[in-house]
Amino acid sequence: MQEISWDEFEKVELRVGTIIDVQDFPEARKPAYKIQADFGGDIGIKKSSAQVTDLYSKEDLLGKQIVGVVNFPTKQIGPVRSEFLITGFPQKDGSVVLAQPERQVENGLKLA
Repeated sequence: MQEISWDEFEKVELRVGTIIDVQDFPEARKPAYKIQADFGGDIGIKKSSAQVTDLYSKEDLLGKQIVGVVNFPTKQIGPVRSEFLITGFPQKDGSVVLAQPERQVENGLKLA
């Protein structure tokens, strides 16, 4: 494991957002959803894709708060321009458990 400095960690914008739209992503190489999340007034709504179909249905995800990295450059993933990275914990079987706050918090709050 490579160590990073506190200054490097502070550059990563890990923010809370609420998923407001979930669509199938049939063009993806691996099963995935197209997701839109609201990160609050300063950041706004951002789009991404997520390979979380093993454990979450579209209905499960809608309204769920998640933790996302919002300051990566935009990345083209097939027809989707990914504007944030949704965070989670990959398990041995390949399924991903989403990182999320334990309680409801204001969209846009930064993980500290």
